[in-house]
Amino acid sequence: MEPHTLALAVITLVAAFVNGALGYGFSSITVPIALLFLTNRILNPALILIEVVLNAYVLWNNREAFSTVWRRVAPMVIGLMPGIAVGTAIVSAVNPAWLRFATFLVLLPLILLQAAGYRRPIRAERSVGLVFGGGLGVLYSVTTISGPPLAIMLNNQGLAHKDFRAALGVVRLAESSMTAVAYGYAGLYSMTSLALIPWIVPSILVGVPIGAVVIQHVRPETFRRICMSFDAWVVAFGVSRLLQELQIVESNASYLVLVGVALLDLWMLYRFFSMPDSGRSVRLPPSREASVDHR
Repeated sequence: MEPHTLALAVITLVAAFVNGALGYGFSSITVPIALLFLTNRILNPALILIEVVLNAYVLWNNREAFSTVWRRVAPMVIGLMPGIAVGTAIVSAVNPAWLRFATFLVLLPLILLQAAGYRRPIRAERSVGLVFGGGLGVLYSVTTISGPPLAIMLNNQGLAHKDFRAALGVVRLAESSMTAVAYGYAGLYSMTSLALIPWIVPSILVGVPIGAVVIQHVRPETFRRICMSFDAWVVAFGVSRLLQELQIVESNASYLVLVGVALLDLWMLYRFFSMPDSGRSVRLPPSREASVDHR
C-alpha cells in the first residue's frame, strides 16, 4: 500500500459521505485534495468511470422526478458535447502542473459563490442552458467537477428538493458518460489510473449510504455551507502552493491567497450563522418563482 492510495481512500470516503447527503460533491471534495499529490491525467480517468455509476445511482433514487425535469435540463445536456471535446483535448495537451493551477483558479470563485448562497433566477432558461452546458462540459472533462456551478444554476431556478436531485442526476450522468467515451477515444486511460479504482469503490459503498441517512437529521443548507467552506480552504491552499511550485511567487507571500480566502470565508460563515433562518434552504419567493420562463 502506497501512502497516496491510503490517503485517496480516506479522502473519497469523506467525499462519498457528502455526495450521499447532497446528491453531489464527490469530485468537488476529492479533486482539490487529491491534486496535491496526483495529476489530472492520473486522477481524472479513475473518477470519471466511478462517477458514471455514482450518478446513475443518484438519478435512479430520484427517478420519480425525471419526467418533470428532463426538458428543462435537455439544453445543458446538448451543450455538454462540444465542451467535453474541448476539455478532453486540454487534458491531453496541457502541462500537468499548469492544469492543476488552472483547475484551482476556476474552482475557487465557483465555490465561494455557492458558499455565499448566490441566487439570480434566469428567464431565458433554454438559451442560457445551452451555453452553460458547453462551459460545464469543459470544466467537467478537465477537472471532473461540475457540482458547484450546476448547483448554483439549479438553485437559481427554484427547483424543489426532489427535482433538484433528479436534474443533478440527469446532467451529471450525461457528462460523466460522454467524458468516459471521450477519454477512451483520446487514450487517457492507463493502468496507473485504473489501479486507483479498487481503493475508491469501498469508500463510496460505505460513505454514500451514511451520508443519505445523516442528512435526514441535519439541515441541508447548513451541511452544504460547511462543505463549501472546507472546499474553499483546500482550493486556496492548493493555489498558494502552486504559486510557489510554478515560481509565479517565490516566497511565502503566495500564502496570502489562503489568508485572504480564509478571512472572506470566516466573514461569510459569521453572516450565515448569525441569520435567524441560517439553517434553512433558500427558496425563491412565489412571485419570482412563478415568473421564471421554463421554456
